[in-house]
Amino acid sequence: MHPGNNLTRDEARRRAELIQTPLYDISLDLTRDSDTFACEATIHFLCQEPGANTFIDFLAPSVDSCELNGEEVPKDAFNGARISLSNLRDANELHVLATCDYQNIGAGLCRFKDPIDHKVYLHSQFETFDAHRMFPCFDQPDLKASFTFTVLAPSEWVVVSNNPGQAQPVAGKESIKRWTFGATPKMSSYLTAIVAGPYHGVRDRHGDVDLGIFCRQSLAQYLDPEEIFTVTKQGLDFYGEAYKYPYPFQKYDQLFVPEFSAGAMENIGCVTFNEAMVFRSKVTEAVREDRANAILHEMAHMWFGDLVTMRWWDDLWLNESFATFMSVLAQVEATRFKNGWVTFANQYKAGARRQDQLPTTHPVAADIPDIESVYLNFDAITYNKGACVLRQLVAYVSQDTFLRGVQRYLKQRQYSNASLADFLSDIEAGSGRDLKAWSKLWLETAGLNTLRPLATSQSETIGSLAVQQEAPPEFPTIRPHRLAVGLYDRKSGDMQLRRRVELDVVEESTPVKDFDGERQADLLLVNDLDLTYAKIRLDERSLATATEHLAELSDPLARAITWAALWDMLRDAEIPARRYLPLILNNIQGETDIGVVPDLLAQALSAIFVYGRRFLGRQRFSAGLGARLHQCRPFARASLGGAGLAGRHQGLHRPQGRHRPALGNRERAGGRRRGRWSDRCGAEARSDRRGTAPCGGRPRRPSDRRGQRAGLGFAD
Repeated sequence: MHPGNNLTRDEARRRAELIQTPLYDISLDLTRDSDTFACEATIHFLCQEPGANTFIDFLAPSVDSCELNGEEVPKDAFNGARISLSNLRDANELHVLATCDYQNIGAGLCRFKDPIDHKVYLHSQFETFDAHRMFPCFDQPDLKASFTFTVLAPSEWVVVSNNPGQAQPVAGKESIKRWTFGATPKMSSYLTAIVAGPYHGVRDRHGDVDLGIFCRQSLAQYLDPEEIFTVTKQGLDFYGEAYKYPYPFQKYDQLFVPEFSAGAMENIGCVTFNEAMVFRSKVTEAVREDRANAILHEMAHMWFGDLVTMRWWDDLWLNESFATFMSVLAQVEATRFKNGWVTFANQYKAGARRQDQLPTTHPVAADIPDIESVYLNFDAITYNKGACVLRQLVAYVSQDTFLRGVQRYLKQRQYSNASLADFLSDIEAGSGRDLKAWSKLWLETAGLNTLRPLATSQSETIGSLAVQQEAPPEFPTIRPHRLAVGLYDRKSGDMQLRRRVELDVVEESTPVKDFDGERQADLLLVNDLDLTYAKIRLDERSLATATEHLAELSDPLARAITWAALWDMLRDAEIPARRYLPLILNNIQGETDIGVVPDLLAQALSAIFVYGRRFLGRQRFSAGLGARLHQCRPFARASLGGAGLAGRHQGLHRPQGRHRPALGNRERAGGRRRGRWSDRCGAEARSDRRGTAPCGGRPRRPSDRRGQRAGLGFAD
C-alpha cells in the first residue's frame, strides 16, 4: 500500500468545508493490451475560500498531464497518491491525463482472464477508498457529485455503469466502440462503477425499471435468471412500499463477476456479486436463501446508503446493519424464504454473541479516525451485532414507527449525507422513546447481557415470575430490552404456544406480572420472537422439557432460540457436555431448517473435542447421531442429501490441524463483504482452543480433567 494512501476524518472534514458541487467527466481507454489503461478526467468544483489549498486523491503509476484553471500543475504536486492543488479560485477546472493500473487485489478496476475461453473481464470495487485508483476524485462519501463516463472498449464487450449506456462505433476503428453514460444524480465516489467485458446478459423489466443480469460467458449455462429476477422484483415492490419511495435510479443491473474480493457491493444501478452465487451444481435451499438475502441486502442500500449516504465511515455499521435487518424483513414478508428470522437467529446472532465475548470486542458505533481504521471494524460486531441491535430498536419503538421514521429520513435527506444522530432523531419523532439514552447504552458500550427467568411456583401455577438481567464484570452495562416471554405446552406429541406477553425489561430484575397465577408451562421461553440481543437461560423445568421434547416444538424460530440458549449454557458451563449431547441426539431429527442442522453438528463436535472429554463415548455418540440423521424430517433429509450426510458422521473424527470437517454451512465471517466460506465448527473450535474463554470463564487447559462423570464419558 502506498504510504500516503490514507485519508483522515479531519482531512475529509476540512475538504468538505472547502469544496462544493464537484462535477466529473471521466474518459477511460480500455483497449490497451497491457496491464494499464488510460484515464482522462475533467473535474469542475467550487471553492468556499478562494486562495486556499487542498488535494485530490489519485493512486496511479504516472500523471502525464495536469492543469488547474488552464495552468500546469507542478510535477512534484503528485506524490503517487494525491495531487496537491494550490491557490484555488471560486470556480475551478482540473484536467488530468494519466496512466492507471489494473488491479488483482480486489480494489480499483480489476482485470481477470478466463482460463476456460481466455476472454478478459473487468469490474470495479471502490468501497471504502478506492475510486481514486481508477480516476482522480475527492474520494470521501460526503462530497457527493455527478459523474459522466465515456469508455473505449473492444467492440465485442459490454460496458455497464451506474446509468444506462449507449455504444457507437469509432470511425476508422472497427474493433472499438465508444460507450457513453449520461450524468448520474448526486452520489458518493465509492458507489460509482464500471464493469466491462464480453459478459453474457439477460434483460427484463419491472414497472418502469429496466433489469439486467450478467455473468461470464463460460458460466452462462449455469445462470438461473428466473429466480434472481423473481427475488429482485419482489424486493423492489417491498422496498418501494416500505419506504414509500419508488426505486430512485434509472435501471437495476446485477453482475456476477470473477475474482470478486467481497460478497457483493451496492453500486448504484450496477450491483456486483461474487460469482460463486452462480450455482454450478445442486445446492440446498439454505444456499438459495443466502443468495436471496444478498440480493435484498444490496437492494436495501439503493435507498439507505446510496440515496442517503453516511457522512463518514463512523456510521458504516449503520449502513450495513440497516441493510442486513431490512433484507431479512423483505425475505420474510415478500419472498418464499419465510424462515429468514430463523437464519438470523441461528447465524447472525450466534456470530455476534461469539465475537462480542472475545477480548477483541468493541462498541457497535466505533471511532474511525482514518480510512485504515475502517478495516478494523469490518466484522461481526459491525454487521451482525449492529443488525441485532437494530432489530431490538424496531421492537423498542414498534415496526410501524420505525418505518415511518425511515420514510422521513429518506425524504428529508435524499441525495445528501446524514449521520447516526440524524437517523435516530427521525426514528425518535413520534415514538415516545428517548433514543439518545438508548443509543448510549446499546451502541456505545460493548458486551451483552444474560436474561434469566426466576419463578416461584405454587404447585402447578406460577406464583411470581421475574426476568433477571446480568452483565459481565468487564462490561457491566444493564440495558433496556423490549422482549416477549412465551409459555409453551406439550399436547399429543406437539408443543404449542399457550400465551405470550411483551414487556420492557429495564432493571436487573423485572417482574412479569401478567403470568402471576398462570398454570406452569412445559417450556418458558424468555426472548420469544427473538426481539432482543442477549444470552438466554432456561429454568430447570424448561431444560428437562427441551432435553426430551424440543423436536416437538413446532415453531422453528422458537426452536432456534432454544437451541441457542442451550449452546450458551454449555459454553458458560451451566450445563455439562454430557447433558448437552443427549439434547442433540434426542431432537436433531425434528429440525426442518437445513441452516440449523449443520450448526448443531458443529456444536456437537465442539462439545466433544473442546468442552467434553475427548474420546470416551465418541463412537457411541456418532453412531446415535447417524441414526438420528436418517430420521430427519423430509425437508431436512432431502436438503442434506439423506444418508449421505448421516453416513459421513458415522465415524466422527477429531479435527486435526487446519483441516476440519467441512459441514457445508456459510458463515459471513465479518459480513457479506468478506464473503468467505468457512467451517463453523472449525471457527468455534479455533476460538475456544486458543483459550479465549468467550463465555467469560477460565480458559480450558488440555490437561483439565476435573468433573468427569459416567454416562457418555464427557467432562462437565
